[in-house]
Amino acid sequence: MSRNALRLLPFLAAPLLLGCPSVAPPKSTFPSVDDALSRMHETVACGNGIHATAKLDQFAKEGRVRGEVLLFAHRPAKLRLDAVAFGVNVLSLGSDGQNFQVADLRNKVFYQGPAKACNLRQATGVPIPGHALVGFLRGEAPVLVHQKGAGTIRWNKRGFYELVIPSTRDAEQTLHLGIHPDDFGKPWNEQRTRVLDVVVTQKGGVLYHAELEGYSAGKMAEARVDPENIEPPIPPSGPMCTAELPKTLHVEVPGKNEDVVFKYEEVEWNPPIPEGAFSVERPAGMPRQFLDCDGE
Repeated sequence: MSRNALRLLPFLAAPLLLGCPSVAPPKSTFPSVDDALSRMHETVACGNGIHATAKLDQFAKEGRVRGEVLLFAHRPAKLRLDAVAFGVNVLSLGSDGQNFQVADLRNKVFYQGPAKACNLRQATGVPIPGHALVGFLRGEAPVLVHQKGAGTIRWNKRGFYELVIPSTRDAEQTLHLGIHPDDFGKPWNEQRTRVLDVVVTQKGGVLYHAELEGYSAGKMAEARVDPENIEPPIPPSGPMCTAELPKTLHVEVPGKNEDVVFKYEEVEWNPPIPEGAFSVERPAGMPRQFLDCDGE
C-alpha cells in the first residue's frame, strides 16, 4: 500500500467510527474571498521570518531522506536550509529570492542559478517555489494572482472555510482556512486564521498539495549577543510576534513521488539574521553546475 493511501486511512475510517460531526460557523462570517485572504495575511503580519530546527522526511526520485534541518525563512522568498542526516551535513541551500546556491554534499556538486521554482525543485527535490515554501513555513498560504472579487467561499461543516480561487493560465487554488477556537464569537475582522490545506491545479493536474497542522503560539526571538562582546548585538528581524505557527508542514505532488515533511522541534519568530545567512559558499574542489531551467 502506498504512503499516501496509509495517510488517508484514519480519515476514511473516522466517519465510520465517529459519524460525521458538524461544526457551526463563526457568529460573524467572512463576507468574501478577499476579506478571508486579508485576515490570513493580517494574522501573521507581525512575522517577517522564522528560525527553526525541524525533522525532515523526504521522498524523491533519488529515494528517501530522513534527518534534521536547520533553517531561516524570511519573506518574501529568502531561505537558508542546512540538512543533516546521521550527524553529517548532506545539503546546504541559500536563496535571496533572486539567485540560489546549493552545496549537495551527497553527490559532490555545487549548484547555482536563478531562484526559479524548477531550478530549486531540481536541486533540492522540494516541489514548490521558494516564496511558497517561505510562506508555508510562516503559516501563510501563497495566493495565486486573481481578479479582485473572483472566487467562492463557503463554510465547510468539518470546521473550516473553503475558498476556491481561479487564476490565469488555467490555474486554480483551493484553500482551507480554519479559525482560532477562541475567535468563533468575535467579529470576522478580528478572527485569527489557520491555513490547513492548499491544493493548486493547472490544466486539470495537481501542481502541489500542502497540509499544515498542529498550530500553537509562536515564540519571539531575542537579540543575538556576541559572548566575547567583540561584535555588536544583532537585533531581531521584526517586531514582537507570537502569532501561531504550524507544527507540521507536508507538501506533495501526487503521482510524481515528490513528498516532503517538515516537523518543527524548535521555532521562533523574527530571528536575528547574521550577514551572509542566505548564501552558501562553494566548498573547495567541488565542481560547479549552473542551472537555468525553462520555467518559473
